Amino acid sequence: MDEKSPWQALRAHTAARIALGRRGVSVPTSAQLAFQLAHAQARDAVHLALDGGALAQTLTEQGQACVQLHSAAATRADYLQRPDLGRRLDDVSRARLAALPQGVDLALVAADGLSALAVQRHAAPFLAALRARLALEAWTLSPLHIVAQGRVAIGDEIGELLKARAVLVLIGERPGLSSPDSLGLYLTWAPKTGLRDERRNCISNVRPEGLAYAPAAYRLHYLLSQAFSRQLSGVGLKDETVAEGAALAGARNFLLE
Repeated sequence: MDEKSPWQALRAHTAARIALGRRGVSVPTSAQLAFQLAHAQARDAVHLALDGGALAQTLTEQGQACVQLHSAAATRADYLQRPDLGRRLDDVSRARLAALPQGVDLALVAADGLSALAVQRHAAPFLAALRARLALEAWTLSPLHIVAQGRVAIGDEIGELLKARAVLVLIGERPGLSSPDSLGLYLTWAPKTGLRDERRNCISNVRPEGLAYAPAAYRLHYLLSQAFSRQLSGVGLKDETVAEGAALAGARNFLLE
C-alpha cells in the first residue's frame, strides 16, 4: 500500500488491523505472523492463572488490604465449561466473608475473568488512581477481595454478604486480537445474588493503550456518586462525563472526500 495513503495515517491512532497491504492475493508475511502472535496471546490470556499472592503483596505495599477467595469452579476447565460455578463462592470463601466487617459503602472485588493478565497488570495502578479520588470524600471501602475463577456476578454475592451499598468488580475481559489484557469495571448498586446484567454499569478497556487509569477513575467516581445519589445503577444510570463524539468534532474525514 502507498505510504502516502490516508489509511496509513490512521494506523497511528488504532490497533485495528487496517492498511495491511498485500502480496499478490494474500496479506504480507509480517502481517500474517503478527496475527498469529496476537491469536496466541489471546488464547494464553484465557488460560493464564491469576497469581493472587503476588497481586495481594503489591496492593498491601500500597496500603490496600486484601482477602483471597475462590469461586465454586475448582479448576480452569470447570470455570470455562460451567459459567454458573464462576458466579458463586465456594463454601470456604463464604465462611471467610462472614467474619469480615459489614455495612461498607463500596465492596471491592478483583476477579480473573477471561484474562488474569489484565487484573495482574492493571488492578493495582487503577485502584491507586481510584483511592486518590475517593480520599477527598468520606467513602467506606472494604478490603479488595481477590477471587480466583470468578465472573462478574460473583460480586453480587460478595456485596450481599458484606451488606455493602454497592459493589465494584474489576475483571479481565474477553481477550481480543489487539488487547489480551483489557480490564473491565462493573458497578452495581444494592448487590444481591441473582441480579441481571441490566443492573450494572460497565467501563471497559481500562489499560494504558485504551482508557487510561486516571480517566477511568474519573468516570467511575461520577457513576458511583450518581448511584449513591439516585440509588440505582445499570440502564437507568448514564455516563455523562464526556459528550459523545466531541473528540471527532472538526476532524477531516477523507472517506467522504
